[in-house]
Amino acid sequence: MFRSRTFLLAAPALVILALLPLGVDGYILGLLTLAYYYAVFAMSWDLLFGFAGEVNFGPSFLIGVGAYTAALLNHYWHWPIPACLIVGSLAAVIAGVVLAVPALRLTGPYFGLVTLVAVLLLQNVIVLFAGVTGGEIGLDLPDVLAIDDNTNYYYALSFMTVSGAILYGLSCSPVGLILQASGQDAVEASALGFNVAKHKLAAFCISAFFSGLAGAMLIFYLGTASVGTVVDIAVGVNVIIAAVLGGRRTIIGAAVGSIFLIGAGEILRPLGQLSTFVVSAVALLVILFFPGGFLGRVLQAGGRE
Repeated sequence: MFRSRTFLLAAPALVILALLPLGVDGYILGLLTLAYYYAVFAMSWDLLFGFAGEVNFGPSFLIGVGAYTAALLNHYWHWPIPACLIVGSLAAVIAGVVLAVPALRLTGPYFGLVTLVAVLLLQNVIVLFAGVTGGEIGLDLPDVLAIDDNTNYYYALSFMTVSGAILYGLSCSPVGLILQASGQDAVEASALGFNVAKHKLAAFCISAFFSGLAGAMLIFYLGTASVGTVVDIAVGVNVIIAAVLGGRRTIIGAAVGSIFLIGAGEILRPLGQLSTFVVSAVALLVILFFPGGFLGRVLQAGGRE
């Protein structure tokens, strides 16, 4: 892992990101803080799709479960943030198991459709029980991670770094190789003696844990939990695009894609609705002509990972 080309590219980039607060203002730090949480969403998604081969069209379901569980505990019972984060991530894992056990029995696009429907159901539950969840308006939180821009930035950067190291290390391990084999040819992997269903369920649980934890940390950064920030289908679409842009089956590339997507969207904001068109067009061109994504292209140009 530490001798890989991906690590050699990521290490100096992290040093530069760690030094950014010395030279940029709070506005830029705020954008990057948001991008780092999205990076964890995208890296978690890439583990499930890039390696296990399961297309999760509803990553915001797991994100939303973790976020709203933490938000409800903090809003109504004033649980401390660390406890809310732990319970929120565990709730996402439980919800992921409940969803994945029957869904993994399906083949083809049906797994993806099940995850998409799960997002719609969660949205409806939040709106129907608006008296408790805050509905479309959202739920304010009495506690936040920090009020200082630099502190919030380093929280997010540290979280992204640790999460990325764990997910990337897992992808390089024998478990990651088994997941990759299962995603490419489940029948052949089963014939070799691997329990495909068990490994895919494990990948889904790991993805759920990091998605739920990132969702919970995000709402404590924003100070509110709402459908538009953690459960909306557009959130899931951005996560998927970020992972594909950065490079499928690279893990770290998903973080690159997230930073690019958030940064490009903000730079082009003066264009209004046209900004969405431009970012979408760039994403489409990258997917069509560079299917390996940004990081995949760099690794390919520089030789084997």
